Amino acid sequence: MYKVYCRSFQGVMKVASSFMPWREPQLLEGENSLKELPQLIKQNKIESVLIVTDQGIVAVGLMDEFLNNLRTEGIKFVIYDKTVPNPTIDNIEEAFQMYTSNHCKGIVAFGGGSPMDCAKGVGARAARPKKNIRKMKGVLKVLKKMPPLFAIPTTAGTGSEATLAAVVSNSETHEKYAIMDTALIPHYAVLDPLLIINLPKHITAATGIDALTHAVEAYIGKSNTKETTKYSVDAVKLIFENLYESYTNGTNIQARKNMQKAAYWAGMAFTRAYVGYVHAIAHTLGGFYSVPHGLANAIILPYVLEYYGESVHKPLAELAEVVGIGKHNDSVREKAGNFIEAIKKLNEKMEIPKKVSGIVDSDIPLMVERALKEANPLYPVPRILNKEDLFNLYQLIKE
Repeated sequence: MYKVYCRSFQGVMKVASSFMPWREPQLLEGENSLKELPQLIKQNKIESVLIVTDQGIVAVGLMDEFLNNLRTEGIKFVIYDKTVPNPTIDNIEEAFQMYTSNHCKGIVAFGGGSPMDCAKGVGARAARPKKNIRKMKGVLKVLKKMPPLFAIPTTAGTGSEATLAAVVSNSETHEKYAIMDTALIPHYAVLDPLLIINLPKHITAATGIDALTHAVEAYIGKSNTKETTKYSVDAVKLIFENLYESYTNGTNIQARKNMQKAAYWAGMAFTRAYVGYVHAIAHTLGGFYSVPHGLANAIILPYVLEYYGESVHKPLAELAEVVGIGKHNDSVREKAGNFIEAIKKLNEKMEIPKKVSGIVDSDIPLMVERALKEANPLYPVPRILNKEDLFNLYQLIKE
């Protein structure tokens, strides 16, 4: 009965999603496309913006030229740079206070997934100033227009510049959860490869497999549309063709461009088709131990795909064919196995650990509970797992 309930819920959500007010961000793409953004902000008659970023971005001067161009256009700005990995409710509240006290009219998210999540949280608070973040947990709890959001990703992985989700951590309870609402989809996104040419190797690797996780979990799920299927396939193909090149040769502009596009397409896929147990488990690791989200996904992905078993053989075999893995006369099961092995080999070549270190056994029951609560009944996964399954997966991934 539990599985019937989950599938019924997912079916209702799939039908309902076709009536939701989806939008796609307006894209600025290519080298130096960031230079176009200040003028675009001015054209939208926005005189002051809050820039949400982190101290690492500020320290390396990645925003300097952008800030000068804002000044040239006469746009006032204030910077919130205290965002931490797995941004907290406190981050969002501090940034929101800065937004309101400086009478800002727009929000710029500059960085990886964490600044974007924080910026979306600020947007949600601006849309619903009398509703705290805890009460927006889950699906469609914002439902009001938020200020213009300009997303500038500095990694090629999260796809947050395309999605309806913001992931928030509660530093008191170690809970990490998603706020999902079409209001949170950025209005504009800048895909400028010059922002990621100096991205460190380990971040290139983890964020790249993060994007692959988005595309694969969306593809193997049961709520795909023609559009999300195409986005997933195109993303997977680009990632297998360009991620290792980006990792070994970070100044290859074309490879970096392709990874940015892959991350964006993967974001477009999973914002409609959802993710699965890889993300549910990864969120608990971020909440409890501050494991970076992309790294957690990269480690967990092969384990969950293997655990799904026969339920994913067909879609994984299709992806194997897309990227040219295996022999033409291999069975569906063999092709699926080859695809999972290809992910493992890619992880190994990029020095991604095989296990998650630091998991405390006494934490696992609560993490199982939270992962299950996130995934069921919402995520249209290939196979509904139970507490015992999740417990087994934590045992498999822990060092």
